[in-house]
Amino acid sequence: MRIVDLRSDTITKPTPEMRAAMAAAEVGDDVFEDDPTVIRLEDKIAKLFRVEASLFVPSGTMGNQVCLHTHAHPGDELICDDESHIDWYEVGAPAALSGLQVRPVHAPGGVPDPAKIKAAIRPENIHHPKTGIIAMENTHLRSGGVVVPLEIIKQVVALAAEHGIKSHLDGARLWNAYAAGGGSLPDMVRGFDSVSVCLSKGLGAPIGSMILGTREFIHRARRTRKMFGGGMRQVGILAAAGIWAIDNQLPKMAEDHRRARTLADAIRGIDGVRVIPDPPPTNILVVDLSASKHDPNVVLKSLDAKGVRMLGFGPGRIRAVTHCDVNDEDVEYAAGVLHEVLVK
Repeated sequence: MRIVDLRSDTITKPTPEMRAAMAAAEVGDDVFEDDPTVIRLEDKIAKLFRVEASLFVPSGTMGNQVCLHTHAHPGDELICDDESHIDWYEVGAPAALSGLQVRPVHAPGGVPDPAKIKAAIRPENIHHPKTGIIAMENTHLRSGGVVVPLEIIKQVVALAAEHGIKSHLDGARLWNAYAAGGGSLPDMVRGFDSVSVCLSKGLGAPIGSMILGTREFIHRARRTRKMFGGGMRQVGILAAAGIWAIDNQLPKMAEDHRRARTLADAIRGIDGVRVIPDPPPTNILVVDLSASKHDPNVVLKSLDAKGVRMLGFGPGRIRAVTHCDVNDEDVEYAAGVLHEVLVK
């Protein structure tokens, strides 16, 4: 039976060519800052985004939390949207690791309203926590891979700077925003005090994320990474995978977006079934079944029985994520199965 695994873009396997690059990587000790392949990756990322420096970390969550902790003053408030990855999927880390209080602000469709963020900034008052950091997410996972418009990014960054507040971008899938025409890589990160981008999602590397910032910030973040247990040794074998992924997978990423739209096309118009948003802007398909006769758990089991793997995504919803390990034939098969299950 054909298996088409659409649970996430984190489930990809290294290609033979990527494995060859990993096997051939020249390595050193990254804690001593002398792994040549890591240095090459960090220089490559800094040049791509036109920032002063970057730092390799094991995961996207660690990337976000290293940045927040490096900025943080315990007791300060972190403004982020109420469906952000930082608030939903990072195990309360801002509070547990950095003493930050999260102040969620609703961002309809994953796009923050600068006016609402401004209203959430605490006025100077001895009774109030200080607003210390504003965080954004692009693309926005829980809203279905929505690309945040460049003009909104500029407004939020300017707002943070105006009030002397640090700004952080969770750019785990920023590569997808770039592939969808959301702006150039430098434009989408310009002005942020820190940025994290993943290598292990759409790019298909097995492990790793990058932190971006000034040389001074990255110098301090390196210390935070060590404190969090992220200081790695001969990690050039993983950095080599990231380099290969950027060179070979980034140019193909728009194909993942096209395949997500193929899935949406297969179920559009089925009674009570809704795609959010429609069409999918990047590689994430969110299917809302709440107005249909279907139980999402039953749908997932029916799909799995036919070799198509998806995930539950909150009340009444399921999710599929296209990625570099699924081709056109896989997606056509998955689309047919999804349609068959939902019309029953």
